[in-house]
Amino acid sequence: MWRRDRSADGAVATKAGGSVPAAPAPPPEPPREAPRTVPREAGAEERRGPGRAVRALVALVALVGMVAFAIVLAKLTLNASPASVPLTHSNLTPGSSIRAYLEQPAFLETVKQLGGNVLLGVPFGVLLPLFSRKTRGLVRVALLTIVTMLLVELVQGALITGRAFDIDDVLLNTTGALLGYLLVGRRLGRAVHPRVRRRWWQRRPARQKGSEQVLATDR
Repeated sequence: MWRRDRSADGAVATKAGGSVPAAPAPPPEPPREAPRTVPREAGAEERRGPGRAVRALVALVALVGMVAFAIVLAKLTLNASPASVPLTHSNLTPGSSIRAYLEQPAFLETVKQLGGNVLLGVPFGVLLPLFSRKTRGLVRVALLTIVTMLLVELVQGALITGRAFDIDDVLLNTTGALLGYLLVGRRLGRAVHPRVRRRWWQRRPARQKGSEQVLATDR
């Protein structure tokens, strides 16, 4: 019978003196690549705004501006006018005073009354988004303006001679605040107080897409 002897180098020696080379060892497995990180969608990354010192300075400037605006607002709305007592009356019907202003023949007086009330609310829409991240947003600006102007109108009607409560003034002031926010305040607020977290309806599609990309890389 033939006898096989295995040498130290792995060759198999036969009885006849010949040697048969051993089978080559299998090549080592290549190292697996680490899973790739899923890139975030464009615009989904967290934005870093200015530093705390800059935000604090802007908030201080906004606070000073709001105080100055409150003083001007008080001078314009809380001054007594005894001569206007026979002409003043409260208005609880939205649109009634606006319709009366539009129907009067004096065009300049109409522009003064309507445009002045609109401009009076513009600083709210510009300064509130700068003051804090919590005062950003269209709904928040509108609610804060409505509450403030309702208080002003109530004080006018209850305490100031020759002044009366007018719901249309509140509507016009709120319109001005929303215009100021949409035109200027929203951009300034985003620059000073950027959004840190995405909204809930923006998170779910991004997670699903990210998991699909991870599965695709594993395959």
